[in-house]
Amino acid sequence: MAAWTPDFETELTQLLKDWLKQQGKTQADLRRSLRAVSTRMPSLLEVLEQEHKQGGLPALAARLCRVEEDWRNNPAGGAVERDTADPFGQLDLLLKEIRQDSPN
Repeated sequence: MAAWTPDFETELTQLLKDWLKQQGKTQADLRRSLRAVSTRMPSLLEVLEQEHKQGGLPALAARLCRVEEDWRNNPAGGAVERDTADPFGQLDLLLKEIRQDSPN
């Protein structure tokens, strides 16, 4: 079984970014599909690392294939979740509002 190394994680991150772009999806879409706690890449990778620990590269690839199949079968993304499930998303919204309200 291939080990989860920093180099592997870097390559997987780039693969995920390219894949999302090609699919017309966002990290938020991937977060929903993986049921990760955040849209941040480290949180997404944490879920995928657990999948890798349980079944290696075949399990990781199978999980991503299921995600892609779900996107293909549900192009609208299924049920829309509120952003409150992503605490970092709420912080981003708050920071955006603060920046808009503060004079420069």
